[in-house]
Amino acid sequence: MSSDVLERIVTRRRETIAELQKRTPLHVRRTRLPPARPDGRLERALRRRGGEPLRLIAEVKRASPSRGVLSVSLDPVATARMYEAGGATAVSLVTEPDFFQGDLDWVDSVRPQVKLPLLVKDFVFDSWQLVDAAARGADGILLIAAVLSDTQLRRLIGEARLLGLDCLVEVHDERELARAVRAGATVIGINNRDLRTFEVDLGTSLRLLPLVPPMVSAVAESGILGPADLAPLRGTRCDAVLVGEALLATPDPAAALRTLIGAARG
Repeated sequence: MSSDVLERIVTRRRETIAELQKRTPLHVRRTRLPPARPDGRLERALRRRGGEPLRLIAEVKRASPSRGVLSVSLDPVATARMYEAGGATAVSLVTEPDFFQGDLDWVDSVRPQVKLPLLVKDFVFDSWQLVDAAARGADGILLIAAVLSDTQLRRLIGEARLLGLDCLVEVHDERELARAVRAGATVIGINNRDLRTFEVDLGTSLRLLPLVPPMVSAVAESGILGPADLAPLRGTRCDAVLVGEALLATPDPAAALRTLIGAARG
């Protein structure tokens, strides 16, 4: 997406979160937190050992700025249950409403229906969003290095850990990867799509994966459209791939998922 679109998304999200905070202040949202639980559920599920298959995070996403509407009649609960039955490792819920047509309430609806770890994908910059995600039963949350300062990254990762949330810290180049590692990221997502140009380059993952520290889980994101895109990743230190459009833009998402699960095994 162009830098202008990215700025518009972040600006609008800040406005919306400010409105939500007025409606339900942070101290009130904290009263709805479940009993304290250790973080790591998402990270442990994604970690690949030895010759194990690539893990697959299957995404529930209604639309995107680059592709428009992917699924007009998307049912987040039915889709998440289909992913679980099909062998996905985790479910990603894209909850940003204005540009991706998502909804935070999806987390409340999906959580009781699936046992897989849930990742909330949004544009996160405030502690309120972390508490909200944890209160809804999420296991992980997305942090985008491109829209956060070093101080914000460190603070949000630390606060999330105390809430039992793993952070998938999304990076696009060597500089952002280094920043994420310094901030304490334990799960790093390498986005093959440049957020400022829309361009997708699968070589981004292959270039950055060797730079991810051994004890950090690595996820390849964007541009995974079929089995051929998984083949070069199986022999790397990549732990998981995140796939959304390849599943949702097809007439038979369940069949597409089966094909990708088979390719992840090799």
